[in-house]
Amino acid sequence: IFHVFYAEETLVGNLASMSTSERIKAIQKMPETMKKKREIRNKVLKEVTKNSRHHSTQLPSCRQCLQGTVVSFQRFGSRLSECFHQLNVWHKTLKVIGAEFGTSVLSYFIFLKWMITLNLVSFLINFSFITIPQFMAAEPNNLSFTGLELFTGAGYFQQTVLYYGFYSNATISKIENGPSYKMQLAYIFTVGIYFVICFLILLLSIVKSFRENFIDPQMYSGNASKLLCAWDFNITSEKAVKLKQKNLSTQLKEDLSDVNQEVLNFSVRERVVCIVIHLLSWVASLGTAVAACAGVYFLSINNIKLFVKGHKNDLESQAAMLVLPVVASLLNTFVPFFYSWLGNLDRFKTPGQQIYITIIRNIVLKISIVGILCYYWLNIVAASESQCWETLVGQDIYRLVLVDFIFCLLGSFFGEFLRRIIGTTVCVSLGLPEFDIGRNVLDLIYAQTLTWIGILFSPLLPGIQMISFSIVFYVKKISLMRNCQPPRKVWRTAQMTTSFMFLLFFPSFLGALSVTGVTFWRLKPSEECGPFRGLSSMYAAVSEWIKILENYTASKWVVWIYHNLITSELFFFILSTLALIITYLYWQIIEGRKTMKNLLLEQISH
Repeated sequence: IFHVFYAEETLVGNLASMSTSERIKAIQKMPETMKKKREIRNKVLKEVTKNSRHHSTQLPSCRQCLQGTVVSFQRFGSRLSECFHQLNVWHKTLKVIGAEFGTSVLSYFIFLKWMITLNLVSFLINFSFITIPQFMAAEPNNLSFTGLELFTGAGYFQQTVLYYGFYSNATISKIENGPSYKMQLAYIFTVGIYFVICFLILLLSIVKSFRENFIDPQMYSGNASKLLCAWDFNITSEKAVKLKQKNLSTQLKEDLSDVNQEVLNFSVRERVVCIVIHLLSWVASLGTAVAACAGVYFLSINNIKLFVKGHKNDLESQAAMLVLPVVASLLNTFVPFFYSWLGNLDRFKTPGQQIYITIIRNIVLKISIVGILCYYWLNIVAASESQCWETLVGQDIYRLVLVDFIFCLLGSFFGEFLRRIIGTTVCVSLGLPEFDIGRNVLDLIYAQTLTWIGILFSPLLPGIQMISFSIVFYVKKISLMRNCQPPRKVWRTAQMTTSFMFLLFFPSFLGALSVTGVTFWRLKPSEECGPFRGLSSMYAAVSEWIKILENYTASKWVVWIYHNLITSELFFFILSTLALIITYLYWQIIEGRKTMKNLLLEQISH
């Protein structure tokens, strides 16, 4: 006991003499449980505090105060990190899903969790810089609330911060001759900064995922490292040990599936038959997408006629406009089942090929429908007789998001729960259903695309989408655990998360950014509502602001940046060229590293 106590005291003393970064690394590398590590860390912090007090008579008061502050911040940081670790929601759930169903299904839930975080950041930005200032200048809402507004998004909600038309074009100032807040500039710059943040987050996430899964996957998921070095010796719970064993076993099976993959050898006749089947499947899928887009277009034309004829604040007329989102959601729900059936007819070598082809067909359908709706909003609704066409577009997108969320929940019930009942009672040969990754991922991308398009017309839409995605996470998790079976063919899908993020970036994000740009630069705002009322375009607010800044000497640098960089085509051409050169050089460096690594491996093997 004395030797153990002496060794621990010596360890604490050695750690206390280290720098902060060295001490943290040393504690992390200890083969001890987390509880034991926390005890050692607390003893070290007490020892550091004790030493600082002991030398307090020899140190100047400023230095003593500084050391005390550093120690306090260290304690605060360690406690804060513990709190964040405890608040890391769904960590255990994701581990269970990965162990039971493999990384293919896990990639969907990781992607969904990532999108919830993205919408949380978006909601906080918009609420802080647009909605809260509007509350200070808001007028009382005289409309009555009936409950139907929750489904239609009209009526009472028209006079709330949910829609563009409610926001003021005034300069808010609560103190006379004090600081002011110009809503026009706040609206523009908040939405602009939001898109810049989303662009950077998406780009960095794609680059990181691409590097881990395509450029150097063995560094992150090598079979040898998983087999020899992946065990966490801090695990002491029997349940956690079994879960870790099952998770590693599933990952090793997926990695070995590529090595043991069966190569299908077809005869010439079979190849011709496969090509004909592929062509017919593509013709059927594209024809279905064209027919769906045509139906949505003619329905939207009839929809705007119905709205113009009726009273704009009549809730019955607004309820009749639910037909468009219901039909769009029906197409987005049932046509993918047809695409999945076509995928089963095609003879693909791996399940991954079937999923990727199904995703491509679904993305063509969904983006085509969104494209038709954007044409309807920007060319028909914007030119209609509506007093506030921006609010009308916001209501349409609100209804689309809400109905899509309802259909997503119904899809889990009818597509998975009833399918399990049929497969276990009526037709036992069918068995339990598998989780349809492609269809569920495309549902998320479609919903997020609507959010990005609608943020200009409904600033609080990311908050609504964050709540709906959180509910979808729990519903899908419960449905997966109770209704679905693991994939029949085990296969490695490390690249799927990268593909999901790339599809979210293009065509989803870039398409929404294009729609926002056209609205910002080309379309004329409504005359009677919104922060840009009376202007020729939303961009005119920036031009007027620059003209005001030209009268102030201290703001000349802002004017120079605007005229020489922001409005200069040459600047963006040079910027794009530099980005391409940097990308090319980075790719060459990566290729060089891969070549050197291959040569080194060959030398080691020899």
